[in-house]
Amino acid sequence: MTREITQRRREKLERVLSQRQKDLTLVLANIHDPHNVSAIYRSADAFGVAAVHLYYTDTPFPALGRKSSASARKWVDSIRHKTVDDLRAALAGGDRQILATSCSPEAKPLGAYDFTRPTAVIMGNEHGGVPEELCGLAHGEVYIPMYGMIQSFNVSVAAAIILYEAARQRTAAGMYARPSYSGEEYAQRLAAWLEK
Repeated sequence: MTREITQRRREKLERVLSQRQKDLTLVLANIHDPHNVSAIYRSADAFGVAAVHLYYTDTPFPALGRKSSASARKWVDSIRHKTVDDLRAALAGGDRQILATSCSPEAKPLGAYDFTRPTAVIMGNEHGGVPEELCGLAHGEVYIPMYGMIQSFNVSVAAAIILYEAARQRTAAGMYARPSYSGEEYAQRLAAWLEK
């Protein structure tokens, strides 16, 4: 049974979909806290991320509360990977830069990277960071400059800050003003969204 869509809702779906950034994504690596994962999905939706990649090997994907995450997860695709090779294949192609969050001496500050390029950012959990096997996929390491006593943000806050910087750069480059999907991709996704 197809539900009736108001013109206002259709226009909102069209506007949001036209601003989706299909070449900007996050990889969530074994992040077990459901509140953090829910918050990351909300930020992904807010900054126009079309899909989030899930790499869960030593912890199950958390059960997310309906209230806090269902709406955001409804509009952001989840792509699951069981192996590093699966993830590598999914992120391959084009000139996509893959960045791993890190505090190592090799890491560069967030503002040093060009986020107008196709980009995937690997977010590790707060205890172990990015899994070692995923570090080999990264072209670079990124950190958020901090000026206080505490040396790291909560992972969901870090994701929001990184996505904000990406959105800031992409807005300045006019990338939210032009669809990243082809006409056919846009039509297919809009049809799917109209059924949600």
